[in-house]
Amino acid sequence: MAMSVSSRPSARQASTRGSISSRRRSRSRSCCTQPRILAAILLLEKLLSKLSRMTSPLLIQGGLVLSPRVLGVADVLVRDGVIAAVGPGLPVPDGAEVVDASGRIVLPGFVDTHRHMWQGAVRGVQADTTLGAYFEHVLGRLAPAFRPEDLHAGVLGSALEALDSGVTTVVDWAHGADTPEHADANVQALHDAGIRAVYGHFHAGDAAARAAEQRRVRELCGDGLVRMAVAALGPDLGDADTARREWLSARDLDVMITAHMGGHGQESARAGLAFLDDNDLWTPGTMHVHANDYTDEQLKRIADHGGTVSVSPAIETAMDFSLPVTGRARAAGIPASLSADAVASAGGDMFSLMRAAYSTERGRPDGAGLGFTTADALRMATVEGAQVAGLGGVTGEIAPGRQADLVLLRTDLPGMAPVHDPVAAVVLYADTRAVDTVLVAGRVVKRDGRLVGDVATALERLTASAAHLTAAVSAAR
Repeated sequence: MAMSVSSRPSARQASTRGSISSRRRSRSRSCCTQPRILAAILLLEKLLSKLSRMTSPLLIQGGLVLSPRVLGVADVLVRDGVIAAVGPGLPVPDGAEVVDASGRIVLPGFVDTHRHMWQGAVRGVQADTTLGAYFEHVLGRLAPAFRPEDLHAGVLGSALEALDSGVTTVVDWAHGADTPEHADANVQALHDAGIRAVYGHFHAGDAAARAAEQRRVRELCGDGLVRMAVAALGPDLGDADTARREWLSARDLDVMITAHMGGHGQESARAGLAFLDDNDLWTPGTMHVHANDYTDEQLKRIADHGGTVSVSPAIETAMDFSLPVTGRARAAGIPASLSADAVASAGGDMFSLMRAAYSTERGRPDGAGLGFTTADALRMATVEGAQVAGLGGVTGEIAPGRQADLVLLRTDLPGMAPVHDPVAAVVLYADTRAVDTVLVAGRVVKRDGRLVGDVATALERLTASAAHLTAAVSAAR
C-alpha cells in the first residue's frame, strides 16, 4: 500500500522531504500584503498583451515549414496571435508585416514540460552530482536563501534562456515559490518574459493554507498565456494525506496535476499507482515526471487512464536515475515529452534534450530503441509536449487555429548547411545560434538572432541575485 512508502521512506525520499520541510519553515508564512493590487496589475498586463497581438497581420513567407511533419516551402499567416493560414503563395494582406523566411526552417515553438524556472541564478552550481547531493545543496541550502526578488530574477533569466533557444512554452514546476510573495514574484516574471507557461504551483504548508493559496493563484493566473497546474510531491515523495489533498484540489480547480512519480525506485513506483487505485484518484492528463522505474505493465495502466510522461534525458542519465523511459512510454501509448528539469545541473536548450533522448533511446542495451527516430524526438519537443502540458490544440503545431508560437531557424551556418533532411537538421545539428526569430502568441520575442527587450538589465539582476545567494549560503555554514 502507498502508506507503507510514506512510513518507510528511502534515503533519497527522506532527503527530499527534509529539504522541503526545512525550507518551508525557514521562510515567512505571511500572506501577500497587496494581492488585489497585484491581481489588478496582472489583469491589466493580460489585456495589454492581448491588445498587442491584435495588430497588423504578419506573413512569414517562403520558409521550409515543419508542422512538425515536413510540409515543404510555404507561407504562414498570423492574425491576432493565431495562425490563420498555411500554404504556398499566400496573398499578402493589407498592412501586413512580411518576414522573409527563405533559407529558414519554420517550426512550432518547443514545449518543455518540466523545468524548475527559479534556478536561473544557480546555473551550474551542482554539476557532476547525484540526486541526493542535489537535494541536499540546491533544495536544502540554496532554496531557503531565495528572496522574492531572487525568484523573479531566476525565473526571468530562465525564461529568457528558453526563448533564446526556441522554447516558447514551459511547465514551471515551482517548488522554489512556496510562500505567497514568492509565488507572486514567480508568476510576474513569467508574464514579464512573455513566455507561454503552465505555472506548477507548489505549497508545503498546512492543508487550509494550501487550499486558500491555490485558489488565489488559480485566479491570479487565469487561462491566458500563463495558466496554473498543481505541482504535487505525490505519494512518491510526500505523505499519503497530502498527496490525496493535492489530487482533489487539482480536480476542484480544474487544472492539471504534475508529480514526480515512478522515478524513485520500483517499490515506490508500485506503491504510487496503488495509492491512485486505493483512493480512486486516477485522473486523465496527470503528468508523471521521470517515470523511469515503471514496468511495461504499469506504463500500460497509465496509458489506459490517460496519463502522460515528462522525460528529462540529460538529468536522468547524469544523475542516479534508471534509464529514461522514452521508448517504453511511447510503446505503451503514453504521450511523452521532453524537459530540462534543473539548470543547476544540466543545460536548458531543447536541441541538447532532443539529442539526449535520441542517443539514450537508440543506445538501449536491449536494442529495442533503434526504431526511435529524429521525427519522434521532434514530436516529443513540440506537438506531444503540448499535449502533455495540457495545451493540445493550443500550441505545438503549425496549423490554422493554433497559437502562433513559432521558431525560424537559419540554415546558412556552418554545421547546418547543406540541409538534406530538415528534421535531422533540427534534431541533430541545430543549436541556439541557429534560432533567428521566435514568436509567442504572434508577438516577436527574438528577431535577427537577438532577444527583444532589456536583456542586459535582466542579466545584471540575475548576476546580483547569484552573488547574494552565494554569500547567504556561505554565511550560513
